[in-house]
Amino acid sequence: MPTLAQTKYFDPRLFAKISSLELIARSVVEGMMTGRHKSPFHGFSVEFSEYRKYSPGDDLKYIDWKVVAKSDKIYVKQFEAETNLRATILLDASASMGYGEKGLTKIEYASYCAAALSYLMIRQMDAVGLVAFDKDVRTFISPKNSAQHLRRILVELDTLETGEETNISHSFHALAERIRRRGLIIVFSDFLDDPERIMSGLAHFRHKRHEVILFHVIDPDEEDFPFLEFLEFEDAETLERLPAHGRQIGPRYREAFNAFVQDLNRRCAENGIEYIPLRTDRPVELALLQYLGKRSKMG
Repeated sequence: MPTLAQTKYFDPRLFAKISSLELIARSVVEGMMTGRHKSPFHGFSVEFSEYRKYSPGDDLKYIDWKVVAKSDKIYVKQFEAETNLRATILLDASASMGYGEKGLTKIEYASYCAAALSYLMIRQMDAVGLVAFDKDVRTFISPKNSAQHLRRILVELDTLETGEETNISHSFHALAERIRRRGLIIVFSDFLDDPERIMSGLAHFRHKRHEVILFHVIDPDEEDFPFLEFLEFEDAETLERLPAHGRQIGPRYREAFNAFVQDLNRRCAENGIEYIPLRTDRPVELALLQYLGKRSKMG
């Protein structure tokens, strides 16, 4: 397995820029503790996590002598920090997230954001998990809060590829029943699905008393529609093709897209869900710094 620094989405410059900020829950969730966060990256804390093989230099007081007696092998107990908050990042890995004609694709942009927020959550002694989905749940990593866990998340992001078409409602209903402990649900998606189905899935999380943050990942082409010539447009998920003249359909397309965004924003507000649009032509660090700064001021 690669080291933390060898993973694609390990960005020390980005991590350093957001490290002074916090991502806190606005609503009361299970497991909340009071007081300032402390870094879990140095030493042991109080919650047992797993065993690992002894390495020269490990503190002898953490050797499990019962395991030594049974197996004749030396293992050390590993611990992870107590958790203030449990967050689960839901990352859309459907085919449409692979779009990106200039710069980062939507899934790459979302993955950089997910990596940075995972780092921030673990640094502030909170637990974070990762879910990848398209029409089904493809990856489920339960929330934990150790440096080893951050590496696991970043390795998973490294190997994640876009898959099939989207079924947000199906995936979210399944996840709402699976994520039993109340916490923070952070969604990264382009939300190219039926609005009613989207909100049905998100409302299930709210019914389970999770706090939900929705990051709408948008490629500039989807919003600006810069196409002026006659082209054949292909749906990334159904592969359906539609020949059309960009200059002729552009105004109607932009009007429909803006209406879709406004409708999604309105529905989120009505359901107590925070909605944040993310254009992939904006530097990740600027987008996250602005959001985290604004959220901390709003309390």
